[in-house]
Amino acid sequence: MLKSQSFLIKYSLIAIGLLYLGIIVVTPLLNIFYQAFAEGLSGYWSGISTPEALHAIKLTLMAVGIAVPLNTVFGILIAWVIARQNFWGKELLVNILDLPLAISPIIAGLMLVLLYSHTLGIFGQWLANAGIKVIFDLPGIVLAITFVTLPFVTKEVLPALQAIGQEEEEVARTLGANSWQIFWRITLPNIRWALLYGIILCTARGLGEFGAVSVVSGKIISQTNTLTLHIERAYAEYQSTAAFACATLLTLIALVTLIAQEILRQTGHE
Repeated sequence: MLKSQSFLIKYSLIAIGLLYLGIIVVTPLLNIFYQAFAEGLSGYWSGISTPEALHAIKLTLMAVGIAVPLNTVFGILIAWVIARQNFWGKELLVNILDLPLAISPIIAGLMLVLLYSHTLGIFGQWLANAGIKVIFDLPGIVLAITFVTLPFVTKEVLPALQAIGQEEEEVARTLGANSWQIFWRITLPNIRWALLYGIILCTARGLGEFGAVSVVSGKIISQTNTLTLHIERAYAEYQSTAAFACATLLTLIALVTLIAQEILRQTGHE
């Protein structure tokens, strides 16, 4: 009797959990695709092939294509400094890395405006005199995406560096290898899966960013409208099919991200 009750409780909890996920996650995702194809393939294609949509996709890929490599390079550098060096303020640096995750993206966007806006920014007058436009232009979008995606590479690479230790690097150094040789031949191969994992997360987060970008971009159609901003504008203008069609692109990226994460996780454990 006790065993049957335990069995019933176990599978009841599983059913409740699956039902909850189905309502909160799966059903909305399926509805996105249903709405996107509500007018057939022609309606779907029209939604993602308008000049505004194509420009939004291009701009998003361009901004992410700049932000992700920046965060990859500096993410590895920051992780290496934290893992391999002892210095005053190390714990403070680790805590600062969490700020982009804790701060609202809207606040992040406002911070950038107060720094780089020609009218309000601390550096605004200098930028204006130099003819450099940051806010309401591509540099501002890149900065916003870079800020919100800053921690991902470092957060994945740091544990990997700490786990492998320094023994192999020290042996290579005693054999005459320089710092670059040690990094390319010893360190990088050991952290490659964590690095790829961090890059995937960074890319997915950057592609889907809305809050910070909406503040710094100005939402100028065919100029500074990223894909997420284009989706919001299309939906607000009752272009539901176009909005959901573009939303499927981000949804597919999210699904590919999950699959890639699992593949890398399995590969890294082999």
